[in-house]
Amino acid sequence: MNTQDTGAQRQVNGQVKWFDPTKGFGFVIADDGGPDILLHANVLRNYGQGSVVDGSAIKIIVQDTQRGLQAIEVLSIKPPETSETLPLRDMVEFTPEDIASKPIEPARVKWFDKAKGFGFANVFGNNDDVFIHVEVLRRSGLSDLQSGEAVGLRMVDGERGRMAIEVIGWEAAAK
Repeated sequence: MNTQDTGAQRQVNGQVKWFDPTKGFGFVIADDGGPDILLHANVLRNYGQGSVVDGSAIKIIVQDTQRGLQAIEVLSIKPPETSETLPLRDMVEFTPEDIASKPIEPARVKWFDKAKGFGFANVFGNNDDVFIHVEVLRRSGLSDLQSGEAVGLRMVDGERGRMAIEVIGWEAAAK
């Protein structure tokens, strides 16, 4: 793959058009217009995430290459507003400040099925399952999880046991 640089680097603010972790890439639309910007999975992984939810606001460093504009570094990601979705019953009483005050615990994804809308993880050193709902992923700026993926979880005790209220890519959580 020849992606020889043909232009200077610059910072761009935009929105994730779509990202497919299975394909390993997606595209960003710049706020100030122009062609779609390629976002490769490796660039996203360097930021500490394996996926990103469509519609997220994103700040990236881009470079012109022979194949067009490509993101070379992710600076920040802000998930889209989720006001159109119904809140999860177990999360209704938590403000963003409440969520941020919970400790981040290291965990490994046991399995996650995007079609079913949920999955489970295990906190390191504990075999108890932690429930992860797809809506929590979206609110966390992620679109999917892979079995075995290391993540940081903020959790609460829900009606049916421990549940994640925020999921953070492990590299991002470790920063």
